[in-house]
Amino acid sequence: MIYLIFAVISSALIAIVMRISEGRTSNNISALAVNYVACLILGLIYTISSSGKGGVIVPLSDGSRTIALGLINGIFYVSSFLTYQYNIHKNGVVMPSTFMKLGVIVPTLSAIVIFGEQPGIMQIAGIILAVFAIIFMNTGGSTSEKSNITAPKALILLLFVGGLGDTMSKVYEETGKAEYNSQFLLYTFTMALILCSITAVIKGQKLTFTDVLAGLCIGVPNYYSARFVLLSLSHLPAIVVYPTYSVCTILVVAAAGVFFFHEKMTGRQWLAIGLIITALILLNI
Repeated sequence: MIYLIFAVISSALIAIVMRISEGRTSNNISALAVNYVACLILGLIYTISSSGKGGVIVPLSDGSRTIALGLINGIFYVSSFLTYQYNIHKNGVVMPSTFMKLGVIVPTLSAIVIFGEQPGIMQIAGIILAVFAIIFMNTGGSTSEKSNITAPKALILLLFVGGLGDTMSKVYEETGKAEYNSQFLLYTFTMALILCSITAVIKGQKLTFTDVLAGLCIGVPNYYSARFVLLSLSHLPAIVVYPTYSVCTILVVAAAGVFFFHEKMTGRQWLAIGLIITALILLNI
């Protein structure tokens, strides 16, 4: 459970740093690339420190799977971000944010259907309530923004692309070797950095000092978030890890918004938080 707690804290820190840097960064894709540079540096540190288990080079018998899954995971990381940006452009902010969070459905269902995890009645109720709470908390906004949805298929794509990125951690946990976790993440962030850098060059984005600073500050918790989720999956069922990770992050970010950024919560949001807490209790009974 301690790994899951650290994963939640790391994920919440990403959102908090992004909230602080909001409006200060002018090149979002370039800043994202710097974030992956930080992730790559941390990945190298952990990988080299595990040199007794192969270092950067994984033995051939395990290397092909580790490299392939890591590279695919990196593709999903960047695709998720670009799909999210596209959806904001086409569909406003509210619905893309909701569907991004609802991506938790994909790894949760994958754990049940593909990997045969069997949730109990309480866990099923918790999963359903968590999904409902996410929808409830992120809807009910302005009618004008809801009517601004011009690409509904892009929202569905966002849900699946984001969810598949999370699912890859479970795929590796089931098919790979835990001793090569660091290598898996190293290849993930290497691919993500390459794709993100190419995209930034194509879009002609440059780097400012603020972009670099924001990217580095996001990159550290981003790496640890991925690492701790992977470690959590080796100790807890995915049907508990993914929903708990998602809704707990929402709780921590909401608390930070109230106490540090003095944001006001609506009655709807307070009710959603109550539903989330109830879902957490059900998931962990």
